[in-house]
Amino acid sequence: MRSSSVRLALATVFAVSVAGAVAVLGQAPGQTPSPPAPATPAAPATPPAAEQAPVAAPADQPVFRAGVNFVRVDAIVTDRQGNPVTDLTQDDFEVVEDDKKQVIETFRLVKIDTQAPVETPGRLTTRQDEENAAADEDARIFVFFLDEYHVRLGNSMAARKHLIDFVQTQLGPKDLVSVMYPLSPLDSVILTRNHQQLVNAIDRFQGRKFDYTPRNALEDRYANQPTEVVERIRRQVSLSALTGLSVKLGALREGRKAIVLVSEGYIAMLPPQLRGAMATMPGLGNPNRNNPLAGENNFQEDRARFTAELDVQSELQRVFEEANRSNTAIYAVDPRGLSTGEFDIQDNVAGRASQDALRQTQNTLQVLAGETDGRAIINRNDLAVGMKQIVRDSSAYYLLGYNSTQSRSDGKFHPIKVRVRRPGVQVRARKGYWAMTAVETARATAPPKPGPPPAVARSLASITANADRRLIRTWVGTAPAEGGKTRVTVVWEGIPPAPGDPRALVGRVMLTAGAPSGEQYFQGQVGTDAPAEAPASARRGAASFEAPPGKVSLRMSIEEKPDDVLDTDDRTIEVPDFTEPKARLTTPRVYVARTPREFQAIKNDTSAAPTATREFRRTERLFLRLDAVAPGGQAGALAYTARLLNRQGDRMADLPVTPPADGGAATLDLPLASLPAGEFLIEIAAKGPDGADATELVAFRMVG
Repeated sequence: MRSSSVRLALATVFAVSVAGAVAVLGQAPGQTPSPPAPATPAAPATPPAAEQAPVAAPADQPVFRAGVNFVRVDAIVTDRQGNPVTDLTQDDFEVVEDDKKQVIETFRLVKIDTQAPVETPGRLTTRQDEENAAADEDARIFVFFLDEYHVRLGNSMAARKHLIDFVQTQLGPKDLVSVMYPLSPLDSVILTRNHQQLVNAIDRFQGRKFDYTPRNALEDRYANQPTEVVERIRRQVSLSALTGLSVKLGALREGRKAIVLVSEGYIAMLPPQLRGAMATMPGLGNPNRNNPLAGENNFQEDRARFTAELDVQSELQRVFEEANRSNTAIYAVDPRGLSTGEFDIQDNVAGRASQDALRQTQNTLQVLAGETDGRAIINRNDLAVGMKQIVRDSSAYYLLGYNSTQSRSDGKFHPIKVRVRRPGVQVRARKGYWAMTAVETARATAPPKPGPPPAVARSLASITANADRRLIRTWVGTAPAEGGKTRVTVVWEGIPPAPGDPRALVGRVMLTAGAPSGEQYFQGQVGTDAPAEAPASARRGAASFEAPPGKVSLRMSIEEKPDDVLDTDDRTIEVPDFTEPKARLTTPRVYVARTPREFQAIKNDTSAAPTATREFRRTERLFLRLDAVAPGGQAGALAYTARLLNRQGDRMADLPVTPPADGGAATLDLPLASLPAGEFLIEIAAKGPDGADATELVAFRMVG
């Protein structure tokens, strides 16, 4: 339940932020848009922590921990050379909250040695795996925010090697990583230990600073606006995405997290030479295009620039306030290296104005880093040296815990200062925390509400597990086969990338299936290679094999092209025994139709592969095929029933089932037009002559 509610809150943050940025489309050209209002989650992302076990919260809220006055702070202590100091004791520290000294009750040094041999950690295949791994304080978290809107193409290509070397040489096998672009949905930011996946994303990083060619439907909406309007939208989208990312990371754990922001900073106002009437045609309607002194010694320009810089500072403040609340450090990496000015010679901007703009953009990076206990890696041609400090900061720090004497469920920000009784050292720690309100405290301490039956909860969890996939969704079904074996069918479907996400598309999926003992049941391709021009939604495949009942290990290699692996998916399934003397249902096959013609085609094609998705819209229609096995082969004597359930497992309606004819399957037709957004289940039962029945649940989510 936690991951669903957290994702809902994060989706709201990002949707509101982007909507505010794009709202300038309704304004007159040249009019200054108001910055988007800061989105506020339903509850603080990182409430004060506790050492006790978590207390379950209502379904629409993130999980809070018991002991709401317990606060945990991580402190980085370094010497003058930036080396970590790791020999301090609890008595060496002093913590002050709201200018009042606190009693340190828990103390721990977190020291991570990436060179020491460790057992190869398991893969993260579900959102729960991600949350469990993130809760481990010995696992460092790094999310690379590749701000393509604020990095030039040449600089992004030059920075790739430094970034890839950092991932390959500085990170350890337990480190959790991810990547995000300005337009990436927060749900697509999934922590993983697959560092090669991050390397592949960095290798495709292409900066688009001052390149306003639209690449998706959202950018099409504002591509023909004036250049300064488009630049402002891009800045607001990037900073809003950074804010949402901080919220997401704060919801995963209270301990330290790091965002590696690859950006050239945020300019407050373009010089007159670059203010075109249409962003995609920079020279159109700009009389100052070829005048390098335009705007020099101009009082109106100076006043407008001052106002614009105040707007930028306000937008930056929302970012670092949320990062502090979430205990997330921002490390700003400027790929420009040593620079003398912000603009190229062909931009015709005077030297002093170009230098002022460079200092202003670098200042935005320094503010984000300095206010979040990160570092700004600027004015360096060798980024590797500066980036090593990112790992050093996250590899050795002290965890201090205390029961606050100041927190009174007031919902206010409580500043924290950490001091060390040793001269010559530098201490960096979170700035403070946001206390919960009285209402949030009551929710945190309330007893847990009863949840749905276990079978319903497991079925609903399968929706989230499949929706969390980034490259493909899969469906695995079982049915009886000859000789007491079971036929296993694997179906995969490509997932379309989000706007602005340049990730590669899946070209094929290779499957290996076998017993834990090593016996192999299948090895080969699932379906055929997808054509290069095919969209992600049209990329799919299916394969079947026979296996004896029991555990079967599946390994799917997801490839863009042969030997170019994008990701792998490992899982173990329990293959049922259909020879047992009792009624049993095969895995229901679900199909989705968007038009009457599609529905008739699905209905007439009994060999069609089912869909793997479980997220649908009201304009669609579901069609299910149901097979059952009865003792003595008397499947025709079974009576089928079906019910629509809500997410608590309560009956909503009975559904008609068409009995099988001529040895075929029973079918169920469910139009979705009347269902609201939410999660539902279809309960299917087949009852035999002896009164015993078999039951299967199909969970799905309505998204619109």
